[in-house]
Amino acid sequence: MLAVLAILAMLAMSMTIPMWRPARESEDDDLVEMSLALYADDPPTHRVTEAQTRETLARFRREPVRGRVAVLDAGGEAVGYAFLVSFWSNELAGEVCIIDELFVREGWRSRGSGSRLIEAIDAGDILWPGRPVALELEVSPANVRALALYERLGFEIKRNATMRRKSGGVAR
Repeated sequence: MLAVLAILAMLAMSMTIPMWRPARESEDDDLVEMSLALYADDPPTHRVTEAQTRETLARFRREPVRGRVAVLDAGGEAVGYAFLVSFWSNELAGEVCIIDELFVREGWRSRGSGSRLIEAIDAGDILWPGRPVALELEVSPANVRALALYERLGFEIKRNATMRRKSGGVAR
């Protein structure tokens, strides 16, 4: 009987097409868990904590001009998320949407969700206010599947290298 239920659950999952929508505050626990899973899969140079992620969620709600959170919804279940961050570019004469974090749970990957996210942002639908002049994202060089996807979607490696100096850093 358990095997039959497992097969039925897999069939229902395979027929569900997850869609992107704005996150709800009631989903914060799921979002934090997925963010921590993202960083467990691809460790950052600086540790990301639960408190830090909760502050990001709260800040985006208080100040949506800074960014927004999108949830990948599969029949009412949050199976992925993206942090979308605003940046005004003088060079490009408009607002750039930076996909700061993108995560889809195992089992829901390779179903076109990344492509649908890019299309939704490009369209200026409910995920992002208006059409951005450009989209940017970071991808781990070791993630060859993601690199190939982003190149198919028209992303290119920028000419200029991105550099970072944390506040309070020492000049040498």
